[in-house]
Amino acid sequence: DVQLQASGGGLVQAGGSLRLSCAASGFTFRDYAIGWFRQAPGKDREAISCISIKDGRTYYADSVQGRVTISRDNAKSTVYLQMNSLKPEDTAVYFCAVSRYSGTTSRLEDYQYWGQGTQVTVSS
Repeated sequence: DVQLQASGGGLVQAGGSLRLSCAASGFTFRDYAIGWFRQAPGKDREAISCISIKDGRTYYADSVQGRVTISRDNAKSTVYLQMNSLKPEDTAVYFCAVSRYSGTTSRLEDYQYWGQGTQVTVSS
């Protein structure tokens, strides 16, 4: 079975940092792209970053560009999301997901499996 385990969320003050991890299993890791999404209360789920495991290409949403870095560890089948200079508006549940494709994509409908989410709360 495909499993995605997101972890690393927590409570942090504005300006702080967190590193989220997405541990994947049950599929050929290198053949797909992994994306990070977030959903704040009352808002739609939005794509914030994606990485192609095959070629390392990345995508960042404008809202996080310059503050977030996505990376992968093929040996551990894990994708990381390093988030710096966090703002209260970054508060949300963060999810990782596996795309249907190897290339990067920000479209929610392109993702086939989702992890359970990890809460990130940024206090002002």
